[in-house]
Amino acid sequence: MGVLEDIKTSSDIKQLDTNQLVVLADEIRSQILSVTKNNGGHLSSNLGFVETTIAIHKVFNLPKDKLVFDVGHQCYAHKILSGRQGAFSTIRTNGGISGFPDIEESPFDSFSTGHAGTSISACLGMCEARDKLGEDYQVIGVVGDGSLSNGLNLEAITSKNFKPNNLIIILNDNGMSISKNKNGFYKMISKSTTKKSYRQSKRAVKRLFGNSFISKFLSGCLNFIKRVFNINNYFEQYGFKYVGIIDGNNIKEMTNILSRVKEVAKEKAVFLHIKTTKGKGYNQAEESSEMYHGVGKGHQLDSGSMSIALGEGLNEIIAENNKVVAITAGMATGTGLYKVKEKHPNNFYDVGIAEEFAVTFASGMAIMGLKPVVAIYSTFLQRAFDQILHDVCMQNLPVVFCLDRAGFVGQDGKTHQGLFDLSYLSQMPNITILTPPNQAGLTQALNYALQLNSPVAIRYAKNGSNNNIDMVDYKKGYKVIKEGQDITVLAVGSKMIDLALQFALKSPKDVCVIAIFKVKPFDMQFVSSIKTDVLITLEENVLSGGFGSSIREAVDKNVKLITLGVNDKFVKHGDIDSQLQQCGLSVDNLLQITR
Repeated sequence: MGVLEDIKTSSDIKQLDTNQLVVLADEIRSQILSVTKNNGGHLSSNLGFVETTIAIHKVFNLPKDKLVFDVGHQCYAHKILSGRQGAFSTIRTNGGISGFPDIEESPFDSFSTGHAGTSISACLGMCEARDKLGEDYQVIGVVGDGSLSNGLNLEAITSKNFKPNNLIIILNDNGMSISKNKNGFYKMISKSTTKKSYRQSKRAVKRLFGNSFISKFLSGCLNFIKRVFNINNYFEQYGFKYVGIIDGNNIKEMTNILSRVKEVAKEKAVFLHIKTTKGKGYNQAEESSEMYHGVGKGHQLDSGSMSIALGEGLNEIIAENNKVVAITAGMATGTGLYKVKEKHPNNFYDVGIAEEFAVTFASGMAIMGLKPVVAIYSTFLQRAFDQILHDVCMQNLPVVFCLDRAGFVGQDGKTHQGLFDLSYLSQMPNITILTPPNQAGLTQALNYALQLNSPVAIRYAKNGSNNNIDMVDYKKGYKVIKEGQDITVLAVGSKMIDLALQFALKSPKDVCVIAIFKVKPFDMQFVSSIKTDVLITLEENVLSGGFGSSIREAVDKNVKLITLGVNDKFVKHGDIDSQLQQCGLSVDNLLQITR
């Protein structure tokens, strides 16, 4: 008989012994494998964090104690243990539970997270509120998948040299973000307490003198030497008691250490450094944890067609022009830049989860004569808004931004939707915004962008369209792909072009379809020349500040303008078709509003 079937919520595991906890971990891991096989999801990071999650739920009093995840995709075991086991099969589906912590979903989710770097700052704020309000609970932050080196986390660590009591920060160090960590900070914190000489000395003292006074004295001397010469003294200088490195996949060890840390934290904040194996329990994921970071249904590895096109296109360009370099922020596989890494390693840079650094790093390269191409998911590039504005656009530097996963992203939901980039980039002077219609158009966009000698953003969905648009005139910025006399549709991006063409086929009216390849700058004189009675804009972007709003003033007063996109809301997880429909981006809605 299994253990998991009797676990309804966190409190049910507190009476389990170590052997039962080991069985529980195996059962949770099996459930994660089964559900992600049906739904897709974040696999490797969740498999590696099962034992530590169980230990947290056993030792702490959740949800009174507050648990905050950094890079929230490692929360699957937490969801199973916090009253959502019955709903876990619905994760990432329409109407199901989210693949990330969500305060609207459960009181066990103390803070909604989907981006990296937020946990320590949020935890400090929670502690401050708790102490000012005279409340009593512990705050536990879990920093995982390479996000400790994110600037926001480092700001929180160094904010002051005193940290509040009853605060525990757990570093889940699995050597990876999405891609393998190359960050010097991670190398520094992983070295000292894992050194064989230190561990051998501690064991030798205990073996010779047992638990005697001499043993304790000599161990104390070793600890003193470690504190003096160990770089992990860094954390102690900023108000933490550093504890590490602990095997995060050893459930007995984790339960014992968390029980002790819980008491220590009453007197001083604790930074607990654990090591876990990303992908643990699933051979393919352990051996290729980067590839299995996120999987599709059937655990299929799903490299986007546009991402592949970017990598291949850049390789061809770099072969001709060595000044072109590729930069990403911990997502070499997802953006397709792994192809550049393989073929042109000296022209490839992965800075880890540090988008702000990536952008300003690129601006330094650009100002001295290189041609940097920065490939980052649309949702993550939001975090570098100021660097794009101040360090690139203000200096009018030739940095090319490739925004993968622009538009609706489906199952990852509201934390990852790429629905804001047209709005936040369009307001910046000097930048050109391109929207290629397909894979071939992306390669052409790269070549065009690298010739401009000014900032360019190229935004595209994960997978391109099979439309037969071949040569794209980015200088002109648009192309009439179907003539019509009654309705004109301006369609931005591959999915919207496909939608417009489907609408034109089914509409009883004569529909003109125009594919938009350049959102900014746009030929407003062309817009003013449109004479159909109805003009419709289609975009996978929020309407506020988007493409439709930018052309409103140029439209003839006798033309009825309909702008379709995303209203003022966050779009939840589900399949992309459903997300499009709920936002009115469907053939049925177009037919209805144009009757």
